[in-house]
Amino acid sequence: MFQLIKRLFALIPQVEAHCDTADGPAVTDGRRALESGNLNHALKWIPADGEAELRHVFEQAMVVRSLGAEAKEVADRLFLETLVRIHRMAEGVGFTGIQGHGAAVEPVVTAADRALETGDLEPLRPLVPADRFDELAHRFEHAREKKNFAVDDVMAGRDYIAAYVSYFKYAEGEDHHHAHHAHAHGHHA
Repeated sequence: MFQLIKRLFALIPQVEAHCDTADGPAVTDGRRALESGNLNHALKWIPADGEAELRHVFEQAMVVRSLGAEAKEVADRLFLETLVRIHRMAEGVGFTGIQGHGAAVEPVVTAADRALETGDLEPLRPLVPADRFDELAHRFEHAREKKNFAVDDVMAGRDYIAAYVSYFKYAEGEDHHHAHHAHAHGHHA
């Protein structure tokens, strides 16, 4: 029966994303929260209505992490999977686990990430249809404007993530996603 279910899930098209990869930004921020003891690094990735659940798992993970290397590994995994699951649910996408280090990510996603780091959107131009580039540039600038926020300003972090996701989903060819994600995070498109 398990094999049948596994085969059925393999037939479902997977949404291209990098928030569910071990190298992706949500997991990276989750690890930063665990290492620093400051949950605010991760809270920006989830809507306010998921905060109590994530906070509870984080508090448990912080206690269990001190019980040894194996306990730390299990606690970290539970926290990171909870973070990504809540984030994906807010996007209206199912959680299928955290993809391993080096998981394949679409070139447009890699280029979009690099553009936010460098401030240069031009490398994305050949990867996006010409008629979409102006809107992409607008979303890029919007995300960049919101990028530098204080880690303890969770609302500003959530505003940034809403702009970030809108930018990425548009780069990937999804138009409708921004309104849904912004709504899920309590923002209006």
